Amino acid sequence: MRVNYLARGQGPPVLLVHGFGASVAHWRRNIGVLSESYTVYAIDLVGFGASDKPPGFSYTMETWAELILDFLKEVVKRPTVLVGNSVGSLACVIAASESNRDVVRGLVLLNCAGGMNNKAIVDDWRIKLVLPLLWLIDFLLNQRPIASALFNRDILLSVYGNKDAVDDELVEIIRGSADTEGALDAFVSTVTGPPGPSPIALMPRLADVPVLVLWGDRDPPSPPSTGPWGSSSPSCRRSSPT
Repeated sequence: MRVNYLARGQGPPVLLVHGFGASVAHWRRNIGVLSESYTVYAIDLVGFGASDKPPGFSYTMETWAELILDFLKEVVKRPTVLVGNSVGSLACVIAASESNRDVVRGLVLLNCAGGMNNKAIVDDWRIKLVLPLLWLIDFLLNQRPIASALFNRDILLSVYGNKDAVDDELVEIIRGSADTEGALDAFVSTVTGPPGPSPIALMPRLADVPVLVLWGDRDPPSPPSTGPWGSSSPSCRRSSPT
């Protein structure tokens, strides 16, 4: 499968991994600054952005983690700090848990998702109450006309806590990704598929990897109080030895 990516700058390598419904372009305000000191790579996960969206493909967290490791091996070829957002963070955690410091030398997790979708947080009493509703949503989303009606830029724009960030450029980025062939199928597969492993369960495997966890206190889809780290503080959750 073809995978779209960007490479810019000189210095120690950093790989940026976007979240749900996003792409390389969503890092547009970070890449320029980071590339002043680092070699910055940004990747479109399969199913998003300009990367392939194979018909009938079943998207999983493990598949995206495998993609990250393959990218590090075939393109970067140096120990790399992974920076992920939302489900991109979880993909980075899985990738790091299956590698070593010669491949992943650090993690920065921004609003790390507890799973590929909210069904992962079944221990949260609020999720347990609405679990039957989530099953119903799964059924409805698998009906293509219903999914098509829901899959629009207004839904994606609603996840931005800072409305000033929703400029014309961002609207075009989201619209362009959503209109590509296979984007709807990727969306449905992601929100109805298996949630994948919990990042907390994987943390013991990362004892030797420096980890920085940050959370925005105005994250609409996954506020700090419902995140996998179990704290309402928006500041750093965990840091292992540097």
